Amino acid sequence: MSYHDEQESIESFKAWWTQWGNATTWLVLIVLLALAAWNGWNFWQRRQAAEAAVLYDQVQQAATGNDKALLTRIATDMEDRFGGTAYAQMSALTVAKSLYTAGDTAGAKAQLQWAADHAKDEEFRQVAKLRLASVLLDEKAYDQGLALIPQPDAGPFKGVVADGRGDLLAAAGKHDDARAAYKLALDSLPKTDASERQLVQFKLDALGG
Repeated sequence: MSYHDEQESIESFKAWWTQWGNATTWLVLIVLLALAAWNGWNFWQRRQAAEAAVLYDQVQQAATGNDKALLTRIATDMEDRFGGTAYAQMSALTVAKSLYTAGDTAGAKAQLQWAADHAKDEEFRQVAKLRLASVLLDEKAYDQGLALIPQPDAGPFKGVVADGRGDLLAAAGKHDDARAAYKLALDSLPKTDASERQLVQFKLDALGG
């Protein structure tokens, strides 16, 4: 490249920079900040998951020891600090089961309600609702249980939800509705789930009609 051509290139670059330099600088800065934020978020997520995993181990140990006070404290700590992690939803179900077994129905219901409201995965939310509905069935709070598990959709829990609704309806004396729910459960449960289907059929036969 000749000296003249080199000078023209420099002048062209200067002209371009005068027009676009600030915009380019801001664009590069925004990209760098976005990358930094993304890396920071990923680091924070990994750190949250690691700390939540340690706390979940404590939940399992406390559940084995049947220490209700410790279980409640750890569960609250998990929900407050790591409520957005998968460990929080698993912890809530684990703690609920232990508290219910220990006779703390109110504590178990609180954990199941938290999981029903905050669990990240639909599967965990549905399991929490079904277990809570079962507790409400024991308490004869039939309307509350039915409101918790409304008419099932076409999802994978259709049969189980229909069975749960059948139990609540039968206990409430609404036998026609209960029969319809049990029949829907039989139509929806997998053919391979023989034991569950047999139980539903037994409950349906017990209603008569």
